[in-house]
Amino acid sequence: MNPTITLLFILSLTLGTTITMTSTHWLLAWAGLEMNTLAIIPIIAKQHHPRATEAATKYFLIQATASTLILFSSTINAWKTGQWDISQLSTPESTTMLTLALAMKLGLAPLHLWLPEVLQGSTLPTAMIITTWQKLAPMALLLLTFNNLNHQILITLGLASALLGGWSGLNQTQTRKIMAFSSIAHMGWLFMALTISPNITLITLLIYLLITSTLFTMLITTSSKTLLDLGTTLHHTPNLLITSLLTLMSLGGLPPLTGFLPKWLILSALITDNKTLISMIMALSTLPSLFFYLRMSQMTTLTLSPKTTPTQHKWRFKTPITPATPMITLSALLLPLTPLILNLT
Repeated sequence: MNPTITLLFILSLTLGTTITMTSTHWLLAWAGLEMNTLAIIPIIAKQHHPRATEAATKYFLIQATASTLILFSSTINAWKTGQWDISQLSTPESTTMLTLALAMKLGLAPLHLWLPEVLQGSTLPTAMIITTWQKLAPMALLLLTFNNLNHQILITLGLASALLGGWSGLNQTQTRKIMAFSSIAHMGWLFMALTISPNITLITLLIYLLITSTLFTMLITTSSKTLLDLGTTLHHTPNLLITSLLTLMSLGGLPPLTGFLPKWLILSALITDNKTLISMIMALSTLPSLFFYLRMSQMTTLTLSPKTTPTQHKWRFKTPITPATPMITLSALLLPLTPLILNLT
């Protein structure tokens, strides 16, 4: 694709998300979501491969359906209350429809089946955009309507996503599908945080974006699309791969790394709110996810390829991206700053 055209699509993507995040009127928010969707479709389909075309088609159908539901819910709310303001969404049917539509956009269970297939048909940089930047606009709408959301629906979707995201990723060998199921599980934690506090939700979202971006940076640098690829990269980029082990453990929520912070805050808030059973299920749901992160770590740094060769396949490895070092550091070592982070929010 022409670099100028690519830049135009990236700018449209950024503008669409910004419009949605800064708007107070439902029609403007919907227009931003549509601009965002139309900008990402050519980026997904630019490979000119049947899988890429299929991924772009699936992504378009799902996002268009979700946007239609959002517009429908806001129209019903305006019909009953006379309000088009985003923060004035108050009717039960409108809030339920909006929650399900945004869950579809974010890829929460049971509306998650499109996400692994779309990521598998995309390139690694495009997959990173879908799992990070594309989460911002729907999460902004959820935070704007925070006070009117149905907590029972949020808890149900959060539990289902955390459990299914962990279990479904166990037998995967493709790194993009593993990251897709990781995203589904983390969206479950985000929905659970929405029932507690917008501040905890924001902390959870920012830490998820940081750690996921760091891991995708490592995968892009080493061009690792399968677990087999990970097993042959240690000889070429040892420092990057060894430090990425910390990032994987952090994504799994293992203390004392950064990824433990949001899970700690959410579980302690749930226990304080006398939701002990829900907190126990959420804590147990992290074990399958931690298992496949451990498997990726083992394939990456703890085993040697059985067919090592003195030939350096230069075409597979790119120059390490400059922000990788601070990103890995932040992804692993932010937990001691918890009191400061809580005071800032």
